[in-house]
Amino acid sequence: MRDLSERLASRTEALVAIPSESRNEAALLESVRAQLPGLLTVVDDEDAVLLALPARRPGAPLILLAGHVDTVPLGESAPGRREGGTVHGRGAADMKGGIAVLLEVVVALADGRLRSEADVGLLCFGREELPFTESALIPLFERLPEIRDTALAIVLEPTDNALELGCLGNLNATVRFEGEAAHTARPWLGRNAIHAAVAALASVADLAVKDVEVGGLTYREVASVTSIEGGLATNVVPPRAAARVNLRYAPTRSPEGAERYLRELLAHPSATVTIDGNAPPGRVPEGNPLVDRLRAAGDLVVGPKQAWTPVAEFGLIGVDAVNFGPGDPQYAHRDDERVEVDALVRSYDVLCAFLEGAPGREGRGEA
Repeated sequence: MRDLSERLASRTEALVAIPSESRNEAALLESVRAQLPGLLTVVDDEDAVLLALPARRPGAPLILLAGHVDTVPLGESAPGRREGGTVHGRGAADMKGGIAVLLEVVVALADGRLRSEADVGLLCFGREELPFTESALIPLFERLPEIRDTALAIVLEPTDNALELGCLGNLNATVRFEGEAAHTARPWLGRNAIHAAVAALASVADLAVKDVEVGGLTYREVASVTSIEGGLATNVVPPRAAARVNLRYAPTRSPEGAERYLRELLAHPSATVTIDGNAPPGRVPEGNPLVDRLRAAGDLVVGPKQAWTPVAEFGLIGVDAVNFGPGDPQYAHRDDERVEVDALVRSYDVLCAFLEGAPGREGRGEA
């Protein structure tokens, strides 16, 4: 077990050491490619994507182990390092620890330490931390429609080794308010755009969290005003104001329905709503025995994904996808980002048990 822990920690530490802020993922993808075993053949390496598949066997389901290699900016995060049983640094939780795990799994398949009745592929991609309109996956799906044959995609997002199904939609909008300037000594001669903004945005500020149940899972719909600006001077009635609003919505809403809902919420005679981005929610897989098999492989806690993840993009092409990975979500994007080595080992063991079809077996990682 010590050898497995060391390999996973070393892989994660090495990946964290390679900066890969969104749009600058090439070096990290090249590192992943260099670690691919001969069992896999690269079938796509365009536009911040690396897709490698095994030779397909008749009747074998295709399982994709997937993850994004980009991170948010370094900010004030500490340099990557290993301290005891923890790997620190930007991307450790979200989600270079997951990338290290999926690499260890495909290497184990290649050298015979792990055998599976499934065909297992690897998909790494960039630009996940950017708006949905910059997705690297959607163009890939257009280039390779055969990906629709995937029986299950496991996205190694940070879930703290829980199985999280579906995901929230993520809608961003800008609301602009037009008024008319006047002297603040005679405000009745103008129209105060900030006052209009306060009136319209109250519906968002006062909106209660809405619990939505889907397949026994409870998603929480929430709306937030994330920025507001306006005003010219202390003695001028402001003629213009603008605010940005974020809506996280349950898989029961369509993207179009979410837009209608937000426009109704912000209805005001002075308001103009512009949709800046709308990433669809991820559907909850139903009736897929592979999902049940994954849950049973580690006796996993099952819950909803209270965020947006690329499982939504797989859902757009009819592929079932789930979130399962070693990172703890509370550390994602933080300056003290980290992942525990024990969590890496746990993810690896669960995936091996799942792929072998032997839940509960141990020792798959010993050299």
